[in-house]
Amino acid sequence: MKQLLDDTKMIKNIAAAQLVKVFFPFVIVKTEDHQYWKLNLSEKESQDPLFWESMKKILQEKIWVPVGRKYHQMLDNGWEISPES
Repeated sequence: MKQLLDDTKMIKNIAAAQLVKVFFPFVIVKTEDHQYWKLNLSEKESQDPLFWESMKKILQEKIWVPVGRKYHQMLDNGWEISPES
């Protein structure tokens, strides 16, 4: 059974956020605490058309995504714990 971040101590380092603006080369999110952050994207993400299309869909659907508080990056595995954690 997969474990969720909410069920671990790691959740303290994660913020739930909704995308508010998606425009190359920026993705802006709003956290539950009403803070606005610019996501730090990797070079690969910045150059990937599928990534940008996915971000637009997430924005459109108003899906909450997990973002690391320190580096302002979206988590690769979403709300699930990765197997190596």
